[in-house]
Amino acid sequence: METIRFLHIADLHLDSPFKGMASAGPDELARLQQSTFVAFERFVTYAVKERPDFVVMVGDLYDGEDRSLRAQIRFQQGMQQLEKAEIPVFLSYGNHDHLAGNWTRVSLPGNVHVFSEEVEQKQLIVRGEMVSLYGFSYPQRHVRESMIADYPVAGQDGYHIGLLHGSVAGDSAHAVYAPFTVRELQDKNYHYWALGHIHKRQQLAEEPLIVYPGNIQGRHRNEQGVKGFYDVSLSGEDASLKFVRTSNIVFTTLTVSCEGVEYADDWVTVCQEAIDTLATEMGSMVVELVMEHTEGLTADLLHVSSESEWIDILREQYSGLDPFVWIASIEWPGTSNMELSKTLLEPVEYTLECWDQNDWDDLVKEVYSHRAGRYLERLTPSETEQLKVKAAALLANELLKEG
Repeated sequence: METIRFLHIADLHLDSPFKGMASAGPDELARLQQSTFVAFERFVTYAVKERPDFVVMVGDLYDGEDRSLRAQIRFQQGMQQLEKAEIPVFLSYGNHDHLAGNWTRVSLPGNVHVFSEEVEQKQLIVRGEMVSLYGFSYPQRHVRESMIADYPVAGQDGYHIGLLHGSVAGDSAHAVYAPFTVRELQDKNYHYWALGHIHKRQQLAEEPLIVYPGNIQGRHRNEQGVKGFYDVSLSGEDASLKFVRTSNIVFTTLTVSCEGVEYADDWVTVCQEAIDTLATEMGSMVVELVMEHTEGLTADLLHVSSESEWIDILREQYSGLDPFVWIASIEWPGTSNMELSKTLLEPVEYTLECWDQNDWDDLVKEVYSHRAGRYLERLTPSETEQLKVKAAALLANELLKEG
């Protein structure tokens, strides 16, 4: 069979508001809010240069069901550039940009083919080879039922590619939409499954390739690492993947050794050296600092100045520089190094552990009942656990100060 080549991209989340960045100033927020557009422009530039046979986009192109006008115009302009390069685009909408949303309509050029709310087949011919693509767009935000039965089994001729915005059945770490099993996908006899919805890049199977490319730009601390899309080549039964970076700003964690540090200026220097080294590799980034080997630090170095003051000192070192660097937080190891008494910490931890999931749901329900709550994703079990740990440390620290 003749080799075909296409780009697989998903979860663009254009015009994302970004979470957990309330402490950032207007300049920093503006840089962050532009990052999804910069990532998208990198994708378009790559596509125009490389001229793949076609592109598949698998859901959540926009961050919300209202599809901001700015995001739509930017997307339209990108599709027009692909049209000029004669690159067909096949796309489906996901749970964030479902078809029942209310938005100002913006037309798309003729090279863009949109899947309807029912699973359907679209075809094109690439150098004499018939390529059949199957997919659907979300008719509303919640598609809880499996859609796999609606995908036809592939015939013997040509290439067959499935597009599916959904998650593996039983995956409790993510909101389950359009659930499937790997075996169900394999039983369709397609040459490639282009997945979307999960923002972590991963390959679920090799025969055939069943792939999540992840999102194109991290948007908060739980979306760390370099983001991008896949350049895919299929040749009969053979397939190859090439990851292409698009992320304009990388969310990451950096561990810094405080061994040998005695004075505050030494600590600043050590942190800067570690940050500069990572920035050389990563480029622009939002970084969480984790301190280690702090045994030699004096109590006054740790406690006379507040954590916010330490963060502000580091942030000032990178203000207005390129690459963009934003210090999100500083984590000090262990409660012993923070001199938090176990007599204070343990009761607080015990109290929080006594709260069940319903207690936590009651705590945050007011946030989700607000009109902006529909744009917030529900806390995962792991995120709830992180909140418990941080809440315990904060409460114990406040009690220690009062004492």
